[in-house]
Amino acid sequence: MRIPQHVAIILDGNGRWAKQRGMPRNFGHTQGAKNVEIICREAWNLGIKYLTVYAFSTENWSRPKEEVGALMKLLRNYMKNCIKTAEKNHMRVRVIGDTSKLDEDIQESIYRLEESSKDQDGLNFQIAINYGSRDEMLRGMKKMLTDYREGQFELSELDEEKFESYLDTCEIPAPDLLIRTSGELRLSNYLLWQLAYSELYFTDVPWPDFTKEELVKAIEDYNKRDRRYGGVKEE
Repeated sequence: MRIPQHVAIILDGNGRWAKQRGMPRNFGHTQGAKNVEIICREAWNLGIKYLTVYAFSTENWSRPKEEVGALMKLLRNYMKNCIKTAEKNHMRVRVIGDTSKLDEDIQESIYRLEESSKDQDGLNFQIAINYGSRDEMLRGMKKMLTDYREGQFELSELDEEKFESYLDTCEIPAPDLLIRTSGELRLSNYLLWQLAYSELYFTDVPWPDFTKEELVKAIEDYNKRDRRYGGVKEE
């Protein structure tokens, strides 16, 4: 079975999963966070080299204040625990998104996590926090225009590769496969530039119930795609 080098996942369905069990939405987010570590380990064991997950979008700020507060508390705990997890599993962890809008203590935790894991040689794990693809491209273009005005490059040098160097995902290959859990069929402003030629896989399984077996199903479906000509391979 051909294993995709880079898998991106939209972690959807935590709140609905909890509601179905008569629990508060925050319980679903907690269980979803626990599942991230499991899937990171399973992805590496399968041979995946890059895994990028959508943890908190720029649009998530519009959720109820109580839920946002609970998510930030969960994020604080996760960032601290992830330092140990990264060391144990030899993961290099990077955060993409506009982290300047996060509280200072969370920014500090992100910095420590990225610094402590930068030399790890296992799974490259990217977490999208306060991330929106349109925001990413606008931020990138503003920095690129500043550099152009300062004479750091000529207009003739501007191409796709140059533009990508200003994105949060610079030095990270584009995803081969995008997985979205819990039945929604949209990209939700996630990696719009990077997903231009990615295969898309949607499953009704909510994120807390997403297992190694579900990941394998997605990869098996990926193997049915004709990456050179598009469409599904002929039998």
